Parts: sequence; C-alpha cells; structure tokens
Amino acid sequence: MLRFLHILLTGLLGVLWNKVTAFDGIRLVNGQSKCSGRVEVLHRNQWGTVCNYGWDLREADVVCLEMGCGLSEFDHRDAALGAEFGAGSGEIWLRHVQCSGHESSLTHCAVILRSNPYCTHENDVGVKCSGTLLMPTLSLLSPHTVFSPGEAVRFSCSVLLGHHISDFHLYKHGVSTPLVTQRVDQSQTRGVELTLSDVETFHQGSYSCRYKLKGFSPSQLHSSPPSNFINITVVELLTPQHWYNTSAEAPAGSVIKGHSFNITCSTLQQYPGASFQLRLIRSNGTVRQSLPALTPSVTFTFSSAQSSNEGYYYCLYRVQLGGRTFVSRESQPLPIAIRDPDPVLSPMMISWLVSGLTFVVAVIIIIIVAKVLCNREKKPSELERETRTCVDNTYVALSVNKL
Repeated sequence: MLRFLHILLTGLLGVLWNKVTAFDGIRLVNGQSKCSGRVEVLHRNQWGTVCNYGWDLREADVVCLEMGCGLSEFDHRDAALGAEFGAGSGEIWLRHVQCSGHESSLTHCAVILRSNPYCTHENDVGVKCSGTLLMPTLSLLSPHTVFSPGEAVRFSCSVLLGHHISDFHLYKHGVSTPLVTQRVDQSQTRGVELTLSDVETFHQGSYSCRYKLKGFSPSQLHSSPPSNFINITVVELLTPQHWYNTSAEAPAGSVIKGHSFNITCSTLQQYPGASFQLRLIRSNGTVRQSLPALTPSVTFTFSSAQSSNEGYYYCLYRVQLGGRTFVSRESQPLPIAIRDPDPVLSPMMISWLVSGLTFVVAVIIIIIVAKVLCNREKKPSELERETRTCVDNTYVALSVNKL
C-alpha cells in the first residue's frame, strides 16, 4: 500500500516533470552487447546518466523492454552498488526514477524533482537484459501421457524470471488460440498449473505454453516464444461387435453338440499391441480367452461343441499404452445353447435310413425278378402237357395190367 501511494505521488510529480522537460531517447553504453550496459537518456541533445537511487527490477524491465531486449537478468541489488558498467560523464538527468513496471518507456515513469542531490557518476545505473523474452518450460504434472476421454491433463508452465508476467497460456500445436489461460498472482511469480479438463480424442497432439507481460498490448515483443512441446495421447476404445457361425441345421442361438462353431469379435479402431478377450459366463463360473488383435477382426474357433461351451459370450478390446491398460466396454451378450443331436434329423441317422431303404428295395426287386423267372421256367407248354398226360395214362394202364 505504501509502495502504491509512493508511486502515485511520484507519478503526479512525474507528470509535472514531463511538462517541464522531455527526453528524446535511451541507450545502453559499455555493455558486452546492445542489450547490456550503462543506462543513458538523451535530453537537450545531450546524453546523461541515471542515478541508481530507488532503482529496482521494475525500472530495469521497462528499460529492457523498451530496447527490445526481453527482461532484466541484472540483480537490482547489484544496481545499488552503482557504476557496474563504468562511470559516465556529463549530466545526471534522472536522479530518482520510479516505474510501476507497466510503462512502455523509462521516460514515462515518475520522476521526483530535485531528489537526492548527492548522486554522482559512481551511482550510474546499468542493466543486463535477456536479449529476448526467455523461453518458458512446460512440464507434465499428470503421471502419464496417455488418457481416456473425460480425464484431466495437468501441465506446469514456468519461467526462470517470473517477474512482470501477466498470464500463462496453453496452446495445442496447429491451433492459434490458447486452450487454457491462467492469470498470475503474487504467489505464482515463476509458474502456474494449466489444466486441460475433460479431454476428448480431438485434444490428442502436441502442447506448448507461452506467457505475456503486464501492461503491454499484445505483440511479438511482449509475448514469449513457445516452450518445449509435450505430446499426449487420448485413447477411446469403441465397444466391439460380435457374431457366431455354426452348422446350418442348428436352430438360431444354438449349436449342436459335437459340431464346430466360431465367434468373431470386431472393432473399427485398432491400436498396436492390442488384443481381443472373449469372456464366457456360465452357470458354474467364468472362462476367458484372448487372441492378439493383429487385424480389426479376430475369430475364436471351437472344434467340438460341448455342454461346457453353453452360456453368454462377451467381447472386450484391451490395449496397453504409456504404462496404462485400457479396456473397452463389454459387447452385448451373445447367448449360445448347446443342443443334443436330434435322431430324426441326424445326418448319420438319415444316411442309415437311406442305406437301409435302398437295401430293402433292392432285395424286394431281386425277389420279384426271381419269382417271375422261376414261374416262367415251371409253366409247361401245350405239347409238354399232352406228352405228360399221355405218359401219365400209360403209367396208369401199366399199373392196372400188373394187378
């Protein structure tokens, strides 16, 4: 509060100062680059220095940003020592300058008139700037990089020099607008948590973060470069479909005992290393078996149906990614009943019946043909009957004579 009142009062005095004098420029002298050195301002066509009295990080940041050099890396405690980049000469134009940190130029900061007459060139202030805005660091607070729809992804965006930052933004690669924005308070000077809630499959991709500085209109100068990228994966497993096949004579929903049948599980999405699980729930327990999902559809084959194969079948799709196991919802139940073979309809019985009937018909035909042939052989002709009668009469006559 005292700091605010102090800046307010000095600001009023600064307005009065600006009406009296005007500064035409600012430069850094005796530094190792254009972004470091002793601070000098131009007034009345003469360059003069700035006293370090009351100088801290706010003033240093304003100078660095005005020079297009990012933020200050110079410890304001070093500034109190003065003449870090050598003593200047000529006038000391600014003896006590106070900035809020939101100004676009040092010459817009408040200046206390006739303040600290004891400033000398041994107190000339200097700054060392980062050159550009420092790149923030994005880290993943969540313990994994693979997520299910509806889960939250927690990131942390931080920067080594956290002062003067207004807010942090989380960006998805290829999207120009931020997905998450978090304003900074005094307790979050170096970084914030950015939470992406209720993720969906379209959130899958690469993410980075940026920060913006307080009090400046959005521009490339006052928006940091993007951080490192972090990839996240969103796994959405669809409920698999299933169906079964068996012999044609089996009624719907049934398999004839001893016959083969198969159950096929299928899904539209496929992930490497996944597998299908077929679960059978029957009266005396549950049976599971798995096959690798090398293709979108996998078939479980049963060579000879038994009573133990009767029950409700369910398909599941299972995959391990990023150290996590993901399992789809169960498919709808597929009831299968195992029926004993019907003797009337049994193919073996039908084969036996056909063979038996064929044999009987063949025997009957043979008997009929044989009788016809036999009768034809036994029936005498007219001559044979007359001869037989004559012979018979002679035999009778001979028999009488003997008597």
